[in-house]
Amino acid sequence: MKGILALEDGTVFEGDGFGAAGESCGEAVFNTSLSGYQEVLTDPSYCSQIVTMTYPLIGNYGVNDADVESSRVQVAGFVVKELCTYPSNFRSQKSLGDYLKESGIVGVSGIDTRKLTRLLRISGAKKSVIWAGEKAPPVSDLVDKAKAWTGLVGVDIVKNVTCRKPYEWEPAKNGHRFSVVAFDFGIKFNILRILKSLGCKVTVVPASTTAEQVLAYNPDGIFLSNGPGDPAAVTYAVEAIRQLLGKRPIFGICLGHQLLGLALGAKTYKLKFGHRGANHPVKNLETGGIAITSQNHGFCVDIESLKARGVAMTHVNLNDHTCEGLSDKSNNMFCVQYHPEASPGPHDSGYLFKQFVTMMEKK
Repeated sequence: MKGILALEDGTVFEGDGFGAAGESCGEAVFNTSLSGYQEVLTDPSYCSQIVTMTYPLIGNYGVNDADVESSRVQVAGFVVKELCTYPSNFRSQKSLGDYLKESGIVGVSGIDTRKLTRLLRISGAKKSVIWAGEKAPPVSDLVDKAKAWTGLVGVDIVKNVTCRKPYEWEPAKNGHRFSVVAFDFGIKFNILRILKSLGCKVTVVPASTTAEQVLAYNPDGIFLSNGPGDPAAVTYAVEAIRQLLGKRPIFGICLGHQLLGLALGAKTYKLKFGHRGANHPVKNLETGGIAITSQNHGFCVDIESLKARGVAMTHVNLNDHTCEGLSDKSNNMFCVQYHPEASPGPHDSGYLFKQFVTMMEKK
């Protein structure tokens, strides 16, 4: 198949199509991870995004049933420099191309991903259209569709990825020490696996769950998950979190961090090209320690808008000095912008889950 990626600024990349034939709109972004492409593909935080991998060879270890982070592929499209069609790994069950085809997701390979990444770094993430098939449409039509797409700002994308009804995540065989209610704004499976391993019974609830409904579970702690899109558009979640502040220990990750910031009175803003990859250095301002982190977000909390509210910034990104963590001891909460569950990514920040457990012990 032929493959095309068309950006709103008129830039067009032509290569080879793989995965499913078809067309999809999304925001073109780049991820700097060397591996972990299956976790990236199934991360709900990538909903409505066309992801480009900066590492040149993708697909070399195939795909398996164990490394998924949700129930389906979540990206709007996938772009790679060189697609490996003959994966070699003892855990591999199928090729990346077959996986995307079965999932109905369009992929494009054989384009200059360094040029694309440089363009996105210089001018910012772009509204885009990805296409694959036998007979290509006029590229001008694809560019026009990219321009006409709504984009992410002001759009509630969480409603597209959240669960429809509450459920309990795989009960621990030996019982549990704590009961946690986890908001599903696009939650990743490894977050739930880690909470379970630390003795937590986890009840996952839809993003629209009210504070009253959460407290009816009488949880020991409340978890706010990662998720896609503009946090300012998820107003119902911000209101629920505002009502829950101080009622139970709260831990938030990624979108959960941003929503907590909004509930505390902060403002959020869109980053130029976002943070996506498994190699972002973050400094813990309380200990001075440096962690290499996994990240996936396009929006950020404006720490200046929180200075008058007594909320402390606990972590900072060493690449661009943006806010990576917050703590409000008076409300018994903390949150981080990055992904300590490390799927994919380093395990430097796993201690944060234990910190949450310690808060519940002292409740």
